[in-house]
Formats: sequence, structure tokens, C-alpha cells
Amino acid sequence: MKNSKHPLLTVDAVITAEDGKIIFIRRKNPPYQGSWAFPGGFVEYGETVEEAVLREVKEETGISIEIQDLLGVYSDPERDPRGHMITVCFLATKTEGDLKADTDAEEVSSFTPHEALEMDLAFDHHEILKDALEKI
Repeated sequence: MKNSKHPLLTVDAVITAEDGKIIFIRRKNPPYQGSWAFPGGFVEYGETVEEAVLREVKEETGISIEIQDLLGVYSDPERDPRGHMITVCFLATKTEGDLKADTDAEEVSSFTPHEALEMDLAFDHHEILKDALEKI
């Protein structure tokens, strides 16, 4: 398998807060710097996707979540300008903590589903949002 390319694995979470709003981060770094996105990031070696999403959400938003369901796997090779990234996306609910932006997040906030549908979201997160709204 020398010189072969492989996609990278990421995770994302569509998190519903107590008030029914959906939690987003404003990206601190390229690509899509300054755009709103679902919390998430790269799966580290030796980590399950479930562990990765719990860690990434905590790192970026300061909150803990409970995974409710697998929303889907998004694998379009063009979904990320950095290269072929596959994301495993979960539906989750906030369990504890206060929203506080950290690591790759410039800001963290929550929006109603209607507000979120009107936003210009990073990556393919608009498609993910539509899929999530069909399930929640």
C-alpha cells in the first residue's frame, strides 16, 4: 500500500440544547474561518468515533453531551477543501456545562432550527442540518 492515499476520519455532532436550539461553533481556523459549523473534528488514533465526538464537543464548546443516535456518514470526497474527509455525524443532547468557545472555536452559540436553516454553514453542514431536522 505504499504511496496510496486514504480519506481521513472526522466526527460531528448535531446537539440539541434544553431550549430546543441547536449548538454551533464559529470556526477559528481555515477552512471556512468565521463560518458556523457543528462541533467536531478529527478522530485520533486508537479512539472510537463515539469517544472522539465526546472529546471534540467538550474541547470546542465546554459542554458534555449524550449521544442519542447516529445521524449518518458523509463521505463526498469534495465535502472538505483540505481533502477527502469522511465524517460520522451523531445526534446528541446537551447534558451539562456552560457554552464556552475553546480550541478551534472562535465562538459558540445556539440557534433555532429556522435560524440555522438561514445561515451559511461550513462544509456540508447545511445538508447535515436538513437530515437532522427530519430525525428530531
